[in-house]
Amino acid sequence: MSKRDDPDLETLAWQSLAVRGGIHRTPEGEHSEPIFTTSSYVFDSAEHAAARFAGDEPGNVYSRYTNPTVRSFEERLAALEGAEACVATASGMSAILSTCMALLKAGDHVICSRDVFGTTRTLFAKYLANFGVEVTFVPLLPLSGWRDALRENTRLLYLETPSNPLCEVADLRAMANIAGNGGALLVVDNCFCTPALQRPLDFGADVVIHSATKFLDGQGRCVGGAVLGSAQLMDEVTGFLRSCGPTMSAFNAWVFLKGLETLSLRMTAHSAAALELATWLESQVGVEQVFYAGLDTHPGHGLAAQQQSAFGGVLSFRVRGGREEAWRVIDATRLMSLTANLGDAKTTIVHPATTTHSRISAQERQEAGITDNLIRVAVGLEDVNDLKADLARGLALLD
Repeated sequence: MSKRDDPDLETLAWQSLAVRGGIHRTPEGEHSEPIFTTSSYVFDSAEHAAARFAGDEPGNVYSRYTNPTVRSFEERLAALEGAEACVATASGMSAILSTCMALLKAGDHVICSRDVFGTTRTLFAKYLANFGVEVTFVPLLPLSGWRDALRENTRLLYLETPSNPLCEVADLRAMANIAGNGGALLVVDNCFCTPALQRPLDFGADVVIHSATKFLDGQGRCVGGAVLGSAQLMDEVTGFLRSCGPTMSAFNAWVFLKGLETLSLRMTAHSAAALELATWLESQVGVEQVFYAGLDTHPGHGLAAQQQSAFGGVLSFRVRGGREEAWRVIDATRLMSLTANLGDAKTTIVHPATTTHSRISAQERQEAGITDNLIRVAVGLEDVNDLKADLARGLALLD
């Protein structure tokens, strides 16, 4: 192996790791990471195969749970998050499911923020309940609600910070203390920030979840997820993956590797544009309230500034009126993509109450602040003045 194939990763800056981490060149000497599109691997002998399957010898066994391209993505993302290990999965939701199935059992209790993505809430409330896992939903804030909800059988606390779509911010260090004092694990969805802006493990979290579909990809090309944490915990998640198979494909892993290379640059640009757009929205007559932690008016601004290096690319706002007015604003846009995905180079706009959070009840939406006049915008990489003009077209209809 050439010394160029084995840089000292511990000495590299974050941006360098995003480009160079997880590289394992083959004897061909390729510059760009190869895509290993193979289902299985050939062994030298029966004894060799037995050693691989038993785990006595490291190496690839079957692409359901060992693939060189996927491993490169896992190693690079783990380096960026400061994690001992990473397990890549087929989607962000399968990352959450894999974590729960690996670390929970019937009779365990979970505390989950009620301010999470609607499908995440459905997974906890409906499907985990079918397997005998009890779930209590609490507001993300105040943190006293989490302490009050703790039980002897509480095993896991789950939250997003910033939350989707209201951008509420939780004190990660305080949450880690609550979980630890209760004998539970703290699991944090870091989708909105990515490790470019926030590293929950540095604040005491036990597990980090990603929907790689979002900012890690950055161009809306592939679906994938990731779970990160200690090697011990990730061994359990790998065991579930090996048996149940919610696996990331080699091609998708390769796309995500390419996305990580530009992650720092993109998150800086997303954050700057989102802050400018949020500031502009606050001054618009038809806008009742803007939710973005980068604003001085946001109650979580100071905490976000401590935990994050910037404030991310997602914001939401309430317009004057109800669903009809919100739809009018959305339908008037011409540049923004009307889609529920986020983290794209193209700005997206969506009505959460009738899309991302439509599967939870009207009462649950009300409790979570998902009102009919709420609009979410995930700011892309277009010129921010064009985005202002696009929204102004619809806001003018509210005058």
